[in-house]
Order: sequence, then structure tokens, then C-alpha cells
Amino acid sequence: MISSSPTYRWATWIARNFGFSKSSALTRNTVHMLTGQSAKLVIQAIYFVLMARNLGPHQYGAFVAVTAAAAIVSPFVGNGTGILMIKNVARDRSVFAEYWGNTLLMTLVSGAALTVGIAAACLALLPKSIPPVVVILVVISDVLVYRFIEVAGWAFQSVEMLGGTAYLNVFTSFTRLGGIAVILLLRRPTLLAWSVAYLVTSILCALVGIGCVLWRLGKPKLALYRIRGELREGFYFSSGLSAQTIYNDIDKTMLARLGSLDATGIYAAAYRLIDVAFIPIRSLLAAAYPGFFRNGQHGIASSLAYARRLLPRAFAYSAAVAVGLLVAAPLVPRVLGAEYARTTEALRWLALLPLLKTFHYFAADSLTGAGHQGLRTLVQVLVALFNVAVNLWLIPVYSWRGAAWSSLASDGLLAASLWCCAAFLRTRQPALMQPTEVTA
Repeated sequence: MISSSPTYRWATWIARNFGFSKSSALTRNTVHMLTGQSAKLVIQAIYFVLMARNLGPHQYGAFVAVTAAAAIVSPFVGNGTGILMIKNVARDRSVFAEYWGNTLLMTLVSGAALTVGIAAACLALLPKSIPPVVVILVVISDVLVYRFIEVAGWAFQSVEMLGGTAYLNVFTSFTRLGGIAVILLLRRPTLLAWSVAYLVTSILCALVGIGCVLWRLGKPKLALYRIRGELREGFYFSSGLSAQTIYNDIDKTMLARLGSLDATGIYAAAYRLIDVAFIPIRSLLAAAYPGFFRNGQHGIASSLAYARRLLPRAFAYSAAVAVGLLVAAPLVPRVLGAEYARTTEALRWLALLPLLKTFHYFAADSLTGAGHQGLRTLVQVLVALFNVAVNLWLIPVYSWRGAAWSSLASDGLLAASLWCCAAFLRTRQPALMQPTEVTA
């Protein structure tokens, strides 16, 4: 039984040490996400090591360059309808079928159009050493197919059934591990072979994800009148997510263009480890996201009070992780291979990122929950432009070190800006009601 597994007990201990009661919905959903993300972490660690060791920094850097470029455009697939589904269903469960149907339709239409555009852009801008067929396969997978997996996860999140979201993520990781295992068994560990497996496994997972939502939550319905009225708000959500992706991932694409694929592989491996370390906080944020919308109905003061209840222990965890990354960094080449020796230094430079990300995500979700997504998006877009400008200056001179310095500066600027915006709004709108979601 999963409820008696070591992973589940570990996840429950962490959730309770974030200050939640054992019976609260937030604890239950955080435990689901932590359990799923922990299992996903183990699986992804295996296939990450297999990919990095078998492809080497050059080919791994090429793969990451394409996925990073695709990630910038992917948030515009669906025009934010997935986040709108979470927002509105969290407040009124009866509208789920309509938002589920609209999200599927918008994902299909916009995803198909954006796939063509981003594939053409990647072929024109990325290094010619990356095979065109690899670019096309990866873009189809990430811009179109994987969005349906994401949409299925959002559907479960909107009704606070995060067990479905978590285990769908686990299934996706496990399936991709199976894909790379088949490649290794066939003794064809090439970038092209992995790209084919990447697309095939994505299609399988998308079908399973949509099927699970249909089975557990019901059939979709179209409510086209809602789409037109929410286009602007949806665009804000999409723009914010894209800007977030830019200051997280554009450095990898720019490294491939302005530096080298080897440097991209070194830096991407370090950044991947940062993402892994941030999983518990990401799980907490996913579980708490509907609560930000419910508390945000009463104004920014209420959503900030909700964030402040969650932030201290999350911040303490991130500080401990930063120290752990600094200490454990020399172990990376022993796991990934001697080719990744420079990843040790890269990881040490990036070790502060979990702290900065924790700080800005709670402020950002407080703004979103209180109806200030437009302001959040504006700040994120400005920081994304800052990140691109600094990368253009630093990467040609300092390679991956310049990318690391740019990431630290961008995340620090984002955290300071978002909290300043939230504090300013708080002074103009006192709380009307104290939040109740932390222990609900």
C-alpha cells in the first residue's frame, strides 16, 4: 500500500513539518505531490544520468537547447485556459466540464499553430550541428503533445485531486525511462534515437492522462462564450509563464547560440540538479495554488497572510538545500562522468537559486490569487528582458559562468520586485478576512 511506503511516510513528515495538520486538505495534497514527485525524482535521476553519460555534454547540450527554446513558447499553448480552469473551478466546482472542454480545444488549436512556428524558428536560429529531424521531433513533443499531459494534471489540480496530478507525472517519467532503456538495449544511444523515443512516450502519456481525467472527472463540454471574455486574462497567465521560462531557460538556448553545446550541457546539468532540489517547494506550491485563489477573493492582504503562514518553513528548507548543494557539488562528476567536472563549479554558483525562487514564488502566487496577474506578468516580462540583455553581455565573454550570474541577478531582482509590489498593494487594501485554507 502506498500509504505505508517509506516515501509516503517521508512526505507526510515533511508536510507536517511545514506546519500543516495531519487531516488538512493541504497536507493531504502536499503529501500526494511530494510522494509523486519523490518517485518521479528517483526515476528522472536514473534517466538523467543515463542520458548525460551516453549522450555526452555536446549531444545533451543540443537536446537541452531545443527543449529550452520550446519551453519559452509552450505557455502560450491554450492561452492560459489551464490556469483559468484552476482559478474558476477552485471557486465553483460546477463549471469544471466547461473549462475542461475549452482547455482541450484551445490546447489543440494553438498548439498545432505554435508547433509550426517554433520549429521554423529553431531551425533558423539554433546551431546547424543539431539535426533538423531532432528539432522537429522535440518541438512536436514539447509544444503540442506534452501540453495535453500538463492539461490533464491541471484538471486534477483544479478539483484538488493532486494524487492524480502527481501519479500522472510519475507515469510520464517512468514511461520516458522505459524509452531510453529500450534505446540502450538496442545499443543506439544517439540523440536522434532518444528524440524518437521522447515523442512516442509523450504521445502515450498524453493519451493516458486525458483518459484518466475522462474516467475520474467526466466528459468535457464546450462553452465558447467564456473563451472570448477571458482572452486577456488568459494571455496574462501565458505571458507570465513564458516570461518565467525565459529567465529560467533562455540562458541554455543562448549558450548554445553564443557559446558552445558543451558549455550548454555543463550548465544544464547543474541547473537540472537545482530543479530537483526545489521539488518539495514546488509540491507545496502546487497543493496551495487553489487556496491562493480562494483567499485572494478577499484581497491581497488575505493572500499574503496565507503565503506568510507557509513561507518560513519553506525558506528554511531552501536554505538547508543551498548549503547541501555547496557541500555535495564535488560528487557530481563521479555520477555523471569526468566530462562533467566543470558542473561542480556551476552548481556552486547556482546553489543560492532555491532560496531566491522560494522567496519570489510565494509573492507571485499571492498577487495572482488576489487578481493582480497583470502586474505579476508585467514584472516577470521586465525581468525576462533584463535576463536576456545580461545574457547577451555576459555569455559571449564568460560562457556558462555568465549564464549563472545572470540567473542569480534575475531571480534576486524578481523576488525584490514582486514583494515590493505586494507590499504596496497591501498598504492600499487592508485584509477583509483572515485566510482559513492552511489548515482546511
